Amino acid sequence: MGVFLLKPITIKEIARMANVSCATVSRTLNGGPGVSQELRTQIFQLCRQHGYRKNLVARRLSASHSGLIGCILSDMNNPLFAEFALALEKAAHCLGLQVMFCQSQVENPNFSRTLELLIGHRVDGVILASSSRQVQEAIRPYADRIPMVIQGMLSPDVTGIPAVSVDCAKAGREVARYFYQLGHRRAAFLGLRENNSAMCQRYRGFSEMAAELGISVRAVVNPEQRSTTNVGYQLGRHLLFDGMRETAIFAGSDNVALGFLAAAREFCVSVPEEVSLVGFDNISHAAMHHVRLTTFDPGNQVLAEQSLQRLLRCLEPGGGGQETLLIPPVFVERNTCAPPARTRQEA
Repeated sequence: MGVFLLKPITIKEIARMANVSCATVSRTLNGGPGVSQELRTQIFQLCRQHGYRKNLVARRLSASHSGLIGCILSDMNNPLFAEFALALEKAAHCLGLQVMFCQSQVENPNFSRTLELLIGHRVDGVILASSSRQVQEAIRPYADRIPMVIQGMLSPDVTGIPAVSVDCAKAGREVARYFYQLGHRRAAFLGLRENNSAMCQRYRGFSEMAAELGISVRAVVNPEQRSTTNVGYQLGRHLLFDGMRETAIFAGSDNVALGFLAAAREFCVSVPEEVSLVGFDNISHAAMHHVRLTTFDPGNQVLAEQSLQRLLRCLEPGGGGQETLLIPPVFVERNTCAPPARTRQEA
C-alpha cells in the first residue's frame, strides 16, 4: 500500500480561495499598504487554516537572522496578555517564525535584565506589550542594539518609536455617546491608572465626549500597576459604600469590570437595572453566560499580525521610524447596560 503525501499549499491557491491576486496575498503577508483590514484578516486565516507558511527569514532577511522573535508581556496572569500571546504565536507560525515569551513590567528594576536575556538568545527583534508612560525611558538604552515595536499606547509626546495600539480615545467617545443615548447623565470611570497611556486615552475620550453631551464624570483612580479583578472589587466597594449616585460605569478593563460586578452583588446592587457597566478587552470571561459583559474587543489577532509586520519592516534597511498605527476597537453589546431606573434619575 502506497503512502500519499499532501502537496504543500501555494500562494496561488491562497489567492484563489480569497478571490484576490497573488500580488495582493504577497503584499498582505509583507505588511504592505492598500489591503483592507477585513481582507488582511481573511488572508491570514486562510494561511493558518491550510498551513501556508512563508519563510520570511530565508527570503527577506539576511542569513545572520535567527527567525526568533522576542515578546515581553506585562502580566501573564491577565487573560488579555495570554490571548495576545496566542494570537502572536499563530501569526509568527504562519510566517515561519518562532516567538520567545517573557514577563516583565517596564517599571520593574529587572526589566533591563529581561531585554538582555532576549538579546543573549539572539532574537531578531522584540515586541513589547505595554502602555506604560515609562516605555520610552526603559527602552532608550537599547534603541541601537535591537529593533523593537511597542504593542500598546505611547504617550502623545513620544515619536519615532514603531507602535501598534487600539484607538482607546475613540472607544471612550463611543461609550459616552452610548450612555447618553440610554439616558444616563451621571457616570464614573473606574480604575484609571495614571501611568498607563492607554487607560488615560480611554478616560480622555470618555470625559471629553461626556462633557460635550452634558454627562458628569467621576474618575476613580487605580493606585496599582495592574488592573486585576481584586482591584476592581476594592474600588467598587469604596464607590458603593460612599453612596454612589452614578448610574453608569466605564471600567478601564474587563478585569476591573468583573471585580465591580462582585462588589455590586455584595451590596445588592443590580446590573444593569440599577447601574450600567461597560468594560474593555473582551477577555473570554466577559462572554460567560452569568456575566455577559458589554465591552470592547481590541482585536488581538489584528494587533499581533500588525505588530509582527512592523517589526519585520524594522529589520529591513531603512525600515525604522514608523509612527503609531491605531486599530479601531469593536463594540460588543451584551447584557450589562440599560436605561437608568427612574428613581436613580431623580436622585
